Amino acid sequence: MTDPVATAVPVLTIDGPSGSGKGTISRLVASRLGWHYLDSGALYRAVGIAAGWADLDLSDASALVRCAFDTEVSFVDEAGEEPHVLVNGVDATTDLRTETAGAAASAIAAIPEVRSALRDRQRAFRQPPGLVADGRDMGTIIFPDAAHKVFLTASAEERAERRYKQLKEKGVSVTLDGLLREILARDARDASRAVAPLRPAPDAVCIDTTGLPIDTVVERVLALLPAPGAPPV
Repeated sequence: MTDPVATAVPVLTIDGPSGSGKGTISRLVASRLGWHYLDSGALYRAVGIAAGWADLDLSDASALVRCAFDTEVSFVDEAGEEPHVLVNGVDATTDLRTETAGAAASAIAAIPEVRSALRDRQRAFRQPPGLVADGRDMGTIIFPDAAHKVFLTASAEERAERRYKQLKEKGVSVTLDGLLREILARDARDASRAVAPLRPAPDAVCIDTTGLPIDTVVERVLALLPAPGAPPV
């Protein structure tokens, strides 16, 4: 049964492919609004990391479903910084942002039972005064009733360049060509999977962030919401 109190809490969904800027934009928008923030991708990456630690076969759906239920994930807010993510009590923030974790997340996200196992956990983030939810199916599957939906995209080349700079700054050894291949492969997997494929919600506003400064994208997203004090849409 749907909780009428929870559904009264406003939600802004920001979906998009890897490297589109949705994580950075979502955190900044949530901070500006004073709302909670959900990084749904971190949950899938966390399960992927836990599966790796347990040496599970990523093609073993039943084992991955058990892993999804058993993995404890918590977020520790850091003032002005990306939240630290603890997986079964271990700080896995750096590991979560590797391409290996991203590939594992993409593989397990294609398993319907895993998505089902994580659905309620994601919806539990809907708390007053509001939620900014960042992911790939936030506006289509997890919060279809959200009043405000955004879909961010950018060229594959620019997304690879962004990831390259981000990972190099963190000391991760990667190549631009390798990242581009991985992004294109993940795009294909995410868009073609049978369950919750990556696509904009019919009522989402699409924003191409190619060549746009972060501040410009943040202002465009905020402009879609009612002004403070205005009645909810």
